[in-house]
Amino acid sequence: MRPMTLLEPFRALFYAPFYLAEARGSFAAQGLALRLVTAGTTDRAAAMLLAGEADLAWSGPMRPLLLRSQDPSCTLRSFCAVVMRDPFLLAGAAPRSGFRLQDLPGLRLGLVSEVPTPGWCLRGDLARASIDLDATNVIAHRTMAGNVAGLADGDIEVAQLFEPYACQVEDAGGAVWHAQASRGPTAYTSFYATEAGIAARRPELMAMIRAMADALDFIRAAPAAEVADLIAPRFPEVPAAHRLRAIARYQALGLWEAGPTFPRAAFETLGAAMLAAGAISHVPPFEACVDREIVAEALA
Repeated sequence: MRPMTLLEPFRALFYAPFYLAEARGSFAAQGLALRLVTAGTTDRAAAMLLAGEADLAWSGPMRPLLLRSQDPSCTLRSFCAVVMRDPFLLAGAAPRSGFRLQDLPGLRLGLVSEVPTPGWCLRGDLARASIDLDATNVIAHRTMAGNVAGLADGDIEVAQLFEPYACQVEDAGGAVWHAQASRGPTAYTSFYATEAGIAARRPELMAMIRAMADALDFIRAAPAAEVADLIAPRFPEVPAAHRLRAIARYQALGLWEAGPTFPRAAFETLGAAMLAAGAISHVPPFEACVDREIVAEALA
C-alpha cells in the first residue's frame, strides 16, 4: 500500500483514539505507512484536503454537511465514526448543584471561539428547550484559555470548554456544571476525504478503518490510566493527572461508544443543531454526506 498523509485539525484529548492507533501500532499492523500533519484549524484541514495536499483528514462531520449545503457539487464525505458524543463541557468558577440549561439566561457565558460546532450544538439544545441563547450575556470572542482566565477573574460565570481546560477550572476550585454529551449521539469526529480520494485509495482507507476499529475497541475497555500513558507523547504539556482525569471523564460520558459504523441519529442531531443555529439553510441527505459502505466492506 502507498504511504498516506493524514491531517489532524488540531491536537485535542478527545481525539485519543487516533493517537492510540498510532501508539499501539494499529496503523502499522494494517501495513500502513502514515504521515500525520497538523493543519492548525478545521478550515485549514478542509482546504488542504480539497487542494490535494493530503489523502484524508479527521474532523467534524459538520464539514461535509456545511459545504454540501452550500454547494451540492462538493465531494467531501465522512466515514469511520470515532467521536459520536459532544466532548464540550460547561464549567463554573464554583460548584453549582442542580444546574440546568434553563439557568443559562442571565449568566455571563464564555463560548468557544476556536471552532463553531460546540456553539451550534448548544444553541440546538437550547432551541429544543425553547430557550434563546441570545438572552444570555454571551462572550464569543475569547479562546478557551481566555475563558478559563475569565472565570478566575469573575468576568464570566460559566465557560464552554473541552479537556484539559475543565481540569484547570477544577484545580482552581471550580466545577463542571453540564456535559454536552448528555444530549446523546452527536456526530463530532470521523475521517473525511473527497469522493475521488475514497475511490483512489480504497484499500488504504479500509485499512485505516480497521486500525480505528481496533483503537476504539481498546479505549472502550482499557483503564483510563493506560490510555493516558499511551497518548502522553502527543501531549507533553498536559500534566499526567489532567490526562488521566480527562480520559476517565470522557470514557464515562461514552464519547467513543459508537463507531466505526456511522450512526444516522448522530448525523441528524448535528444537522438539526446546525439548522437551529442558522449555520445551514437545509440538511443535505445523510447518504450524500456519509459513506457507510466503505466501513461495512472494511469490517466484513
